[in-house]
Amino acid sequence: MTETAPERVNGHSDPKVALLKLATEPGTDTAASFADDARDTLTETIIDVVETTEPRPVDPPNAGAEPGSWLAEKQAYLAEAPPVVPTFLRNAAEFVDAARWTASYYAHVTAFHALRAPVYLARLLLRAPRGAGRLIVRWGKWVADTEARPVEAKAAASADIEAWLALSREHSRRVRPRRIASIAVATATGITTLVSAFLVPGWTLAAAVAAAALAGLNGEKRDSKPLITRYVATNVMRRLDSTEVFEALAAIGIEGKKGRRGVEFASEVMRDGPGWRAEVDLPPGVEATAVLEKRAALAAAMRRPISTVWPEADRTAHPGRLVLWVAQRDPAKAGRKLWPLMKEGQADVYQPLPFGFDPRGNLVEITLMYSNLLVGGIPGSGKTSCALAIVLGVALDPTAELWIYELKGSGDLDAVKPICHRYVSGDEDEDLEAALAGMRSGIAEYQRRAAFVRSLPASEVPEGRKVTRALAEKYPEQNLGPRVIVIDEVQELFTHPDYKDEAAALATRLIKKARAYGIILILLTQNPDAPSLPTSVSSSVGTRLCLAVMDWRANNNVLGTGAYDRGMRATDISVDEQGTGILARGREGITVRAAFIKQTEAEDIAARALALRTAAGTLSGQSVGAQVEELDVETVVDHLRAIWPDGVESVHSHRLVEALAAYRPDLYRPWTEMDAAGSSTALSVALKPFKVSTRQLTIRDCCGGAKGLRWADIPAPEDGE
Repeated sequence: MTETAPERVNGHSDPKVALLKLATEPGTDTAASFADDARDTLTETIIDVVETTEPRPVDPPNAGAEPGSWLAEKQAYLAEAPPVVPTFLRNAAEFVDAARWTASYYAHVTAFHALRAPVYLARLLLRAPRGAGRLIVRWGKWVADTEARPVEAKAAASADIEAWLALSREHSRRVRPRRIASIAVATATGITTLVSAFLVPGWTLAAAVAAAALAGLNGEKRDSKPLITRYVATNVMRRLDSTEVFEALAAIGIEGKKGRRGVEFASEVMRDGPGWRAEVDLPPGVEATAVLEKRAALAAAMRRPISTVWPEADRTAHPGRLVLWVAQRDPAKAGRKLWPLMKEGQADVYQPLPFGFDPRGNLVEITLMYSNLLVGGIPGSGKTSCALAIVLGVALDPTAELWIYELKGSGDLDAVKPICHRYVSGDEDEDLEAALAGMRSGIAEYQRRAAFVRSLPASEVPEGRKVTRALAEKYPEQNLGPRVIVIDEVQELFTHPDYKDEAAALATRLIKKARAYGIILILLTQNPDAPSLPTSVSSSVGTRLCLAVMDWRANNNVLGTGAYDRGMRATDISVDEQGTGILARGREGITVRAAFIKQTEAEDIAARALALRTAAGTLSGQSVGAQVEELDVETVVDHLRAIWPDGVESVHSHRLVEALAAYRPDLYRPWTEMDAAGSSTALSVALKPFKVSTRQLTIRDCCGGAKGLRWADIPAPEDGE
């Protein structure tokens, strides 16, 4: 028997376990030896645990300072120490905004009361007789020294002659000078007033009015109307405090259970812009989304307008951290904030563009490059405001090409028509066909750009195979500037019986493949339900803006599956809050209100954009009177890929022709007027240039044997497709 004791067991040196194992005797049978060895291992392995081994604590010892010590107090202070320089001094924009607000506030107060100064003067003059009488009575009491009379009466009643004589002498000593001074002042005032009335009557009248007004200050009744009109701001809210937060959370069922921790504040309630901010740790096991789902109930519990209560989760801390921001003034009733590019400035589509403001008044930017945008909301929710803020930002970039298809025909975007490469406004079939042609042209353009970018060496595209500002400037002859295709009321396309299939396929293709090459698709709809917004489109868009909607289905159609459950709920937004919605990129979203731009202001901005493009020499298409050729490089093979049913290996030719005619009636409808053999032949002839041939196929589920195609025979798309 050989005793083996390893130096380390499970990473521990000098283990407390002894392992004993029998060694195999030489010359024995291998199989028998193996069996004996196994038996011995099972029966003679001994594990001895040393009884003196002490258990170790699960929680590591606290290496910090002792609680309550000086060092612990300083460490706690440093962990939550306020910033050395206040926020409004570190943020120039916030400081300028605060200074501007303060100046406008006191200017408004001054103007408010200056306008009402005659009313205040009239009130004082009406109170002057009563005030003058009170002053005369008070003066007479002072001259007569009436305060000493009770003391003299008490001395007389007690028959204290010496005290009474002393008080009488003191009374005479005090009253005599007062009488002389009163007579002198009254005489001088009377003579001065009489002389001034003849010499300077205007000044005398003014002085009399001023004296009467001063007397009126002393003539106010206790139950009379206040002299100064007080400005009552009905949309200014009370200060937020911890008691209100505790009670509101408890009212909606967010409180700790018996024997467990409840709501705790992570920091003090503080000012945050035009409102207050409270950071709250919810009870263990409660996520912040539970409060987001009950935003309306929380606002009701706080007795505040829902537009002033904005809870959000702080995922950088933990899922149970709630950040509650409450506005001091109702944002829905506050004055509008001007779009940053309203008066001056130039935009860059490659960078985030100014779009609107969050409830705190902070600027919110929107990124279009390498992304696409979907905007949805019910009629009247402010879609036009959003569209103007977006297209005007693009217009102020001289290198960006604007293709706008306004399928409502209202002319809401006519302001930018002079600078658009292509502009269509109307809801007729020809307008819808123009929008389809614009998307086809976008596909042709991205294929051209993809081929060019693919031909470049890797050293010229270090950020990947995509179009950048540097690349566009290096190769100006390639015309690689951003092309922004805007389709307003896109539901007109997606619900049209003849165009819906092709429109969904084209939009999906552009969204998925064209963004890297500077082709940006912006879709706006006032009917974000499932039929009006194909899943292939809504699930592929990178940036989404959901305005007021009616139910959770429309909410998720725009913002993505599960957005409603994650607390991004545009259903809580009132239709009266025009231009307000939830802007999301990925799974996270913020509430934003689009900058409101009047039509007259939009025309001024568009005129500035026209001047920029004229100076840069980038006007093109309709803006210079040219006929826009909307290229279409899609082939019958591309159309077959678009209409091919999922999971089907073989389809007869006449079925494919029917599907093609529904997808592109302008091209394939004449084929349907032929018989089955003729339509099959037409398809076969169209496929020959692509080296694709039809063959005899027997499909029992369809109609037996006939000419057809197999999915495997259709060539796969090339790179960049």
